[in-house]
Amino acid sequence: MIQAHAVRLFTERGYDATTVTDVAKAAGVSPMTVYRHFPTKEDLVLVDQNGRLVAERIVASSAAQPLARRIGGALIESATTLTSGGHGDDPAANERFLLARLRLMISTPALRARHLDNQYALQQAIVDALGGDAADPDTTFRVHAAASACLAAMHTALVRWAEGDGRPELPELIAKALAAAFGDDIVDTSPDA
Repeated sequence: MIQAHAVRLFTERGYDATTVTDVAKAAGVSPMTVYRHFPTKEDLVLVDQNGRLVAERIVASSAAQPLARRIGGALIESATTLTSGGHGDDPAANERFLLARLRLMISTPALRARHLDNQYALQQAIVDALGGDAADPDTTFRVHAAASACLAAMHTALVRWAEGDGRPELPELIAKALAAAFGDDIVDTSPDA
């Protein structure tokens, strides 16, 4: 609820013009409560569950698949969950909220810089889910490289999605970006996928 008020106010008034006190007042809580849940103003926009969702999907994927397919599939599935209301929420509201957050990340210099930190944290969650910090340095290198490449493709899709006002669907754009980077067979289109 706090994050929803923050994103609304940042969108209406501008990120720099909105204070944490403004967010607290709109949410009906104290500024200390806001800081307890979101240690920085940037966190009000950037904090999400995507890393956990991606990691869960990677762990559930078949280890026999190529790394890029496992990671790409997890990114597409997570985007589907985040935009479809996979937790019983209103899918259109979820999509609008994600779109507003992305637009803020793209248009606000302070958020762009912190977004890079989030990308690194997501990359590390992917590496951890794949067991990429194993003793073999070559395996670790391959896992990091595959995660970085997949995240670069996803970033391209996210920017395009925000510029296109949420069209076409985000999972579709991520799949297209992954296919452009890795070839058409990177995305598993089987009925079991």
